[in-house]
Amino acid sequence: MLQPPFAQEPPFSHGQTPRTAVLFCNLGTPDAPTASALRRYLGEFLSDHRVVEIPRLVWMLILHGIILRIRPAKSALKYASIWTAEGSPLKVWTERQAQALDAAFAKRDEQVSVRYAMRYGNPSMASQLDALKTEGFTRVLVMPAYPQYSGTTTASVFDAVYTWGQRTRLLPEFRFINHYHDHPAYIASLAQQVRAHWAEHGQGERLVMSFHGVPERTLHLGDPYHCECYKTARLLGEALGLNKSQYIVTFQSRFGKAKWLEPYTEPTLVALAEQGVKKVDLICPGFTSDCLETLEEIAQEAQEAFMHAGGEQFHYIPCLNDNPDWIEAMHAIASVHLAGWPLGAPDAQALTTSRNEAISRGGV
Repeated sequence: MLQPPFAQEPPFSHGQTPRTAVLFCNLGTPDAPTASALRRYLGEFLSDHRVVEIPRLVWMLILHGIILRIRPAKSALKYASIWTAEGSPLKVWTERQAQALDAAFAKRDEQVSVRYAMRYGNPSMASQLDALKTEGFTRVLVMPAYPQYSGTTTASVFDAVYTWGQRTRLLPEFRFINHYHDHPAYIASLAQQVRAHWAEHGQGERLVMSFHGVPERTLHLGDPYHCECYKTARLLGEALGLNKSQYIVTFQSRFGKAKWLEPYTEPTLVALAEQGVKKVDLICPGFTSDCLETLEEIAQEAQEAFMHAGGEQFHYIPCLNDNPDWIEAMHAIASVHLAGWPLGAPDAQALTTSRNEAISRGGV
């Protein structure tokens, strides 16, 4: 079996001082809201065997023969409806989160640099890992933007790291965060986001918690995503003092004809309106950054469906984005996984203090 060629690397330096980085990884976004940019992005995204578990030859024929001929133009219109002067909302928020987390480490005099990368699109994970290696980083904590673990998302991020490692001679030391769906600081930041919304707009009759969907078969094959979504929802409901009749868990973004995790978000909203529920609030706890799936699919399409079915008030509660509570939660989560990595003599005590703070906020 042929091995991939090793990339050109900086020369090894004896006695190199260990340097630590956090690579914060989100799903990705097209470079522009155009059909050509969407074709490139969707081609990469939908070619991932983690995302579509169909025999590859069959799927490639469908992908290149049908989907990439039809879907890019339609998706481009959707992206155009939420595009900002700064670019894709997902990229804007992910970059701000990385910058804010970097500042949170610096505020504590912790020598940890934070970069962000996209699993699909730019900046790619490979390019960011190349840059970190060139700059002399010897330890990298990979932190996915997905609180709930799924083979379709989290595992795919890890795949990208392993693929990069196959062409790298001197690998950094890696650590991976699998999930933080039940971390107290994450739950607390979600709860505060909801409370702030209620303080300004009042509380709806139902709180709908919409998570990204995945095919139901992944649950039966051992993927923990479904269970972790429900645990997040239960903990958030408890933090808000809600009983089980006051909130509903749903799943959105179904693709294709296979059965996905149920109940589906939009049909549930329609049913609520038809049952006489006039005011709902909706939050997407599994998305840490606002993106197409929250701003267009939920705040536009799902709202329209609810109102058309007889609802009167639909309030979308934004994602955590760069909320200061979420940035502190990110720091708490990362600090637990950084424990034990030497950051240089001046920083050893700082990391110990940070780890103790993280544990006091719910880390383990």
